[in-house]
Amino acid sequence: MKTSMYTTSVPRFIRALNNLAAILEKGAAHAEARKIDPAVLLDARLYPDMFSLTRQVQVATDVANSGAARLAGLEVPAYENKETSFAELTARIRKTIAYLETLKPEQIDGTEEKTVSWQTRSSTKSMQGLPYLQDHLLPNIYFHVTTTYDILRHNGVELGKMDYLGRG
Repeated sequence: MKTSMYTTSVPRFIRALNNLAAILEKGAAHAEARKIDPAVLLDARLYPDMFSLTRQVQVATDVANSGAARLAGLEVPAYENKETSFAELTARIRKTIAYLETLKPEQIDGTEEKTVSWQTRSSTKSMQGLPYLQDHLLPNIYFHVTTTYDILRHNGVELGKMDYLGRG
């Protein structure tokens, strides 16, 4: 059976981002209930050399929209990284999901062997479509969603495995 690049990407990205939005909502509710300045959680990180919660969310959305756009052969949407609240981060996630929902299977299916190139901070990278999806995009999205979850859980937000996995 052939792998559908679309089915393996866009719906997985949307699910992870919806779960991320729900996790952030729990973080915001926790801060409000405990009278914690939300900035404390938004600026929190697991270790000093790691990204803050805010940056983890920004990267998760960037990887999802840029990866899907590159696979589809479209211009990568650019977002400013200026979010300073849970509400703004959730809005960014919803904007990313809305973009992903515009993509059609025929734009992404068949890109298994397409060469995908992108610029990192230090170099230009290239991969074929299937390894790009399986070995770069999915692990990166899951890493940044997991790290956001871990930051909030470490700071006392009551989260469980089902918050990460989502329901249904």
